[in-house]
Amino acid sequence: MKILFSPFSPYVRKCLVAAHELGLDGRITLLPSNAHPVNRDRDIIANNPLGKVPTFFTDDGQVLYDSRVICEYLNDLAGGTLVPKTGPARWETLTLQSLGDGMLDAALLARYEDVARPEALRWKDWRAAQLDKVETSLGWLEQHSGSLEARVDLGSLTLACALWYLDLRFQEFGWRDRHQGVARWQAQFSQRRSLGMSWSL
Repeated sequence: MKILFSPFSPYVRKCLVAAHELGLDGRITLLPSNAHPVNRDRDIIANNPLGKVPTFFTDDGQVLYDSRVICEYLNDLAGGTLVPKTGPARWETLTLQSLGDGMLDAALLARYEDVARPEALRWKDWRAAQLDKVETSLGWLEQHSGSLEARVDLGSLTLACALWYLDLRFQEFGWRDRHQGVARWQAQFSQRRSLGMSWSL
């Protein structure tokens, strides 16, 4: 199996964290890529018309994207429990994953405003609105932080990757002071070996 890789992509990280949790990480080869929202990588587009990472190649020749599909595939391949098969637990897990992915989507749009848009065209209110999506999501998580304690699934792993990305790109955001329950959960949950891994080509 192979994955188009960027060391700073939280979505690639999500896939690799899931693979590690499932015992599949040693079977995945990292392929260099150069995804960019403006200067699009034609090598990625040749396999994924969206031109985004992660793009994943299965051993039987399928090409999968995005991270949600890849993680479901890995979970199925390993016979794992990161995504429950049926019932309320499945929908809770997938909804929590969507919350984490939504936080990442918003954070990436704010990041692109900083680094991809010409300075004269940057829209301060747009950036603030994207980070407000992150803030309101953290507020909801703070109210429900107790429900995170016992879970290790694709939802909680996605949230951990979202918080990793906030720490990587938005240190000035200072979310821990406002959301101490989430901060306590993150500090404990990030001790998992999968989340402490550092991948490079």
